[in-house]
This record gives sequence, C-alpha cells and structure tokens, in this order.
Amino acid sequence: MLVSERIGQFFLTGEGSRDRLEYTEYGAGDAWVVLVHGQLMPRRMHQPLARALAAEGLHVVTVDLLGHGRSDRPADPLRYSMTAFGEQVIALLDHLGAEQAVVGGTSLGANVSLEVAVLAPERVRGLLVEMPVLDNAVEAGILAFAPLLFAARFMPFTVAGVRAVTRPVPRGLVPFWTGIVLDTLDQRADAMAAVVHGLFFGRVAPSSAQRRGITAPALVVGHPADPIHPAADAAMLAGELPHARFVQARSILEWRLRPERLTRAAVGFAQECWGEQRRASRRERSSTAQ
Repeated sequence: MLVSERIGQFFLTGEGSRDRLEYTEYGAGDAWVVLVHGQLMPRRMHQPLARALAAEGLHVVTVDLLGHGRSDRPADPLRYSMTAFGEQVIALLDHLGAEQAVVGGTSLGANVSLEVAVLAPERVRGLLVEMPVLDNAVEAGILAFAPLLFAARFMPFTVAGVRAVTRPVPRGLVPFWTGIVLDTLDQRADAMAAVVHGLFFGRVAPSSAQRRGITAPALVVGHPADPIHPAADAAMLAGELPHARFVQARSILEWRLRPERLTRAAVGFAQECWGEQRRASRRERSSTAQ
C-alpha cells in the first residue's frame, strides 16, 4: 500500500537562538506515531517502519532532533540533553496539532521517548521503545563515545576527513542501511562534539522512580550480545513500567535486515493504543456517509 510522504520543518526559539528542525510525515489521520532516531543517526533510519505503520492507517512522523540529520546543528554543548530532546518532541506535537501520540525510538530515541512520558504524560498514548540505554550500559557507553568526543574535540580533521569521503557517495546507489551508515558518518566536528558532550555529561534517562510512574502502555524491544544496549536494560525497563510488555529480538540486526516479526509487533501495539479512537472515527465516517 502506497502512503503519502511529506517533508516539513518547524522552529525552536530560545534566548538568542532560533533553530530549525526537519521531519517527515507518512500517511494521515489522528492516530499519531512519532519515531526518534539513534544518537548521531538520521531520521531516515525509521523510514521502513514508518511506511509499514502508515500502511496500516497510522499517521507517522520521523524527526531529526537538534544536531542530527537535516536539522540545525549548533556547536554549543549546553543545547543538548535528554530533557531538551524530549522538549523538542513535545514542540513537534504542538506544531503538528497532535494532542497525543505513540512515541518511540531506538537507543537515544528510546530514552528521549521516556523523557517525553515524564515531561508530558498526557501527550503519550503509548511508548514503543527499542534498545534503551540505562544502568547496565554506562561503562560500555563511556568506552564507545569517549573516543568520539576526543576525536571531534582534539582531532577534528579526522571527522572532516570521514565526511569528505562519505558525503559524495550517492545514497540511491547503495543498500538502504549502507546509506544510513554513510549519513551517520556525515558529521561536523564542532556539532558532533557538542552533541556527545551534552549527552555524555547529562543524565542518561529518567530515574527508576520516574520510570515506575509512567502509566502509558509500552512495548519494549531488547536484544542480546550488545553491550551498549544490553538486554538487561530493556528487561529492567519492561519490569519497571506498569503496563509494558517485553519482546526479545534475535539480534541487533533483526529489525534492520529481517524486520517482519518485530514490525508486526510494533504495528499491532500502535493499533492497540489507538484502537478505541480509530473505531470511533470509522463509526463517525460511516454515520456521515449514511
């Protein structure tokens, strides 16, 4: 089933700043789903899932958070935090006129979704969380991202060199996930350092007590053999959230290379979250037609 796709933008205004954020809409209607990318990755990583959800009648939006993808990339570390990212998603909902949405994402996007649920619980219809980064991932996260921060701060020519090599590659000529990797490598050293610094020295996620207070239904997806996103964190989160179910992926690559099983689970979950409202909408359309 073909669905409409539209690119949009909105602006965040603050003290002496005005930042542009870009997003893509898939489908239409009032059953909103917002998907958030992983750290340093573009929103396009969620294109396959967004299309699958929209084909089932959901109105899906993927967004590039500040410092990512095609959105603005200021070089000030103070502009980046999980809380700030959560506020950006809420600002997106305001811009779209969406009272509620199923909010979800991968890795960074998973943690941002939790922030949204804490900041504005009334706006969250459900949570679709893959690979949350919580207590069990601290050491691996330091090992993974400290070298990136060091390279961007003290050897910016390495980041510029990678960008110079990868940016000219036509994305349409390479496999989809190869293109996502190339887009992720398309970084500017100053902005990349600011993003990593801001997240590195800020809080990773809402506290356990705050997570236990999230009442929205949740689908939590974890997978084994990934130290940065350990399955223990996903299982722990599923145990903390009062209305969560846990799905274990076979590997970190399953949703990338063989997505059918997990996509079915995500579609079913989002439809459940919006089921009552969608049935009411269908009844209203039917009565109008008569």
